[in-house]
Amino acid sequence: MKNFITTDDWTRSDLQEILDYAKYLKKERFQDTLKNKSVALLFFNPSMRTRTSFEIGVQELGGYAVVLHPGKDAWPIEFKKNALMDQDSEEHIIEVAKVLSEYCDLIAVRSFPKFQDINEDISDNVIKSFEKFSTVPVVNMETITHPCQELAHILSLQEEIGDLDGKNYLITWTYHPKPLNTAVANSSLLIASKFGMNVKLLCPTEDYILHESFISKAQENCSKNNASFEITHNIEDGYSDADIVYAKSWGAINYFNDANNEKILRDKFKNFIVDEKKMALTNNAKFSHCIPLRRNIKATDAVMDSDYCIAVQEAANRLHVQKSLLTTLLKGK
Repeated sequence: MKNFITTDDWTRSDLQEILDYAKYLKKERFQDTLKNKSVALLFFNPSMRTRTSFEIGVQELGGYAVVLHPGKDAWPIEFKKNALMDQDSEEHIIEVAKVLSEYCDLIAVRSFPKFQDINEDISDNVIKSFEKFSTVPVVNMETITHPCQELAHILSLQEEIGDLDGKNYLITWTYHPKPLNTAVANSSLLIASKFGMNVKLLCPTEDYILHESFISKAQENCSKNNASFEITHNIEDGYSDADIVYAKSWGAINYFNDANNEKILRDKFKNFIVDEKKMALTNNAKFSHCIPLRRNIKATDAVMDSDYCIAVQEAANRLHVQKSLLTTLLKGK
């Protein structure tokens, strides 16, 4: 049984097969590969694109999706081992995963890190617990990584650029009024390095460098692909000669549980907004973002409305890559 927790567990060729079938599904949307199959979609956090694309995708493949919000329309779940369950949680992940596995053919989970303990966040305990106790495939709908977004991102770039080997890829930090999850930024490092691009991470200070586990994996992937990896805090250096600019905001890992001082630091770097002046430094780069995006905070209207912005295309491709992924995971059942 194969799960889809992180793209790091999958080879480039296996991921490319998913992408290639997604291209077919864009032309032939309605299939019966999930006929008489059911998928549980568990949302511990809000969603618009993820929920919509998964629900519609399952339906277009002939299956049935049940959407659950633990703690709201489903019982709160306990994830700690040997827990004395005298607080809010009504049932343990062991029973939840086992029972849902009896009802459904696949379980998908969305659960954001809490930004309280970096080691806990990196452990990815919620989805790893589903993976441990489920007897059906488990899909990550965003935790500490966002692998489905990665697939849509690469599909969009392949559609626009073609072969990605040797292309110059910039992942740039952008300002946001609140410290956000690092998932998409982590994922961009994993997937860009896996697909042979020269990867550059641009962030304001060392405080905003992503967790070492993702940095080291990106370095390892780039080395295997004879590509380069670089971290810079200089905006002009970051954008120079980029073929792809991918923007995302995230909180400073060194300021966990210190939101006030993190905000003081973050508020100094509103100049990291993606604008036409910065994009002019690139090699006619394509620009994208996972969206939602706050216009004129993360990127200007001019950038978002430009011909080189493929953010909407990337969001649309979520539907197709996820349908391909579900088919891949369930075709053996």
